[in-house]
Amino acid sequence: MRNVIIIGSGCAGLTAAIYAARANLNPLVIEGWETGGQLTLTTAVENFPGFPEGVMGPELITRMKEQGAKFGAEFKSGSVTEACLSSRPFKLKVEGEEMETRSLIIAAGASAQLLGLESEKELMGHGVSTCATCDGYFYRGRKVVVVGGGDSAMEEATFLTRFAASVTIVHRRDQFRASKIMIARARANQKIKLVLDAVVDDILDTKQGVVTAVRLRNVKSGEVTELPTDGVFMAIGHRPNTEVFRGQLELDRDGYIVSRAFVRTSVEGVFAAGDVQDREWRQAVTAAGSGCAAAIAAERWLEAQHS
Repeated sequence: MRNVIIIGSGCAGLTAAIYAARANLNPLVIEGWETGGQLTLTTAVENFPGFPEGVMGPELITRMKEQGAKFGAEFKSGSVTEACLSSRPFKLKVEGEEMETRSLIIAAGASAQLLGLESEKELMGHGVSTCATCDGYFYRGRKVVVVGGGDSAMEEATFLTRFAASVTIVHRRDQFRASKIMIARARANQKIKLVLDAVVDDILDTKQGVVTAVRLRNVKSGEVTELPTDGVFMAIGHRPNTEVFRGQLELDRDGYIVSRAFVRTSVEGVFAAGDVQDREWRQAVTAAGSGCAAAIAAERWLEAQHS
């Protein structure tokens, strides 16, 4: 029987682990198969407080994990395949192993939706990004491409014009899904170019290890062209990793956990932190803050159960 199990090993989960461990709750962190979350997909992180010289994403995750382990947090590889939250203690199945816990912190994150290209995977963090706020600064005076047609794509493109010399939005349809006001802002920005009815067939150049161009295919004519670029930003949405909790926790229409008082869920004793419940900010520092809050809330809730 565990006092608290934390699902997820990104900034939210690891911060929760540090706080829970220092509260002598001996937390167990279920790391998932992609340890470290989305920070492991980026290179230099320059907007996390305390690192004026910047820090590599994987290094930041490693140091946070070491800090949690120092205070007694335990870690287990694997993913949660089943969960029963209808009664306490809560029951989880992790790669076939059954576990019980008095409280639960869900920090499983949200996965950026990608195109599924092999080159996309190879160049992730080397010209391919899923976060303009995180990486836009590195493209000062350069050419970038944003893939997508919704509000997120418009927001990312507009933000990137603060740094980039030019931003090209590539969308597979002839009309955008974004709101009219966001489309109007993008069209009015002289740095933004629009390429419609086009899909990205490939990202070049994996041999050089950096992005040099995208290969575009017009979906109507079939014409294939190459567009030189220094970076590609994916803005086709995120998918919260909550499927295992569907029907047991209140989720919104896109699968994000609905939270109250910052980190409390619809089930007493279950708390949520990070991108699994944050569809707006999606930053390492906001994830860490909610991880801290979730751990303190879990500690106080456990104390109340024994009072």
